[in-house]
Amino acid sequence: MATKVYIEEGKKKVFAVSLQWSGWARSGKDAESALDALAEYAPRYEVIATAAGLSFPKTATRFEVVEKLPGNASTDFGMPAVLASTDPDKPGPKEAEKLAALLRAAWTAFDERRATAPAELVKGPRGGGRDRDKMAAHVIEAEAAYARKIGIKHKPPAFDDPEAIEALRADVLTAFVGNPDIPDNGWPLRYAARRFTWHVLDHLWEMEDRSG
Repeated sequence: MATKVYIEEGKKKVFAVSLQWSGWARSGKDAESALDALAEYAPRYEVIATAAGLSFPKTATRFEVVEKLPGNASTDFGMPAVLASTDPDKPGPKEAEKLAALLRAAWTAFDERRATAPAELVKGPRGGGRDRDKMAAHVIEAEAAYARKIGIKHKPPAFDDPEAIEALRADVLTAFVGNPDIPDNGWPLRYAARRFTWHVLDHLWEMEDRSG
């Protein structure tokens, strides 16, 4: 079966986003290059799917574009930021468990890479990019902000406070399989899971690429 994806088209960047595999999303200058990037990252995403206890199909890179959506300023900044038409629907129990399992696996992979990565990462192509600890702090701070979008309020944990980080993560995972009190300006659970997981994976793969 083909992987259902949607295309989020900004003025400068275009994302191809999987609807079935939370967090698998890559960008390009147009839809074709975004789909090519998504296919290129399939082996790296498969590692996460396998760690989550899921079977990633050999046909995963056979894509079916089911929706094209206009992007926004966040899209051009580099984030998949637009809701798909199916996002407002509450995930059923089986889907919710899958969303939680993929995010949990992404967190584990990020933490394991962080434990072995050098403190100073290789600079990006333009000479920039966060080093290891600043990247970890950025990911955790973002997660505390994302959590508020699904009704979870935690003070952003310090990057070296594993107990506070675990408490935040536990509440997030519980939200995906429960009935969180989502604020009026909040995120549907499907989109929230996709955004959380994409952000962790995006920085995991950046850390891998820049570890030298």
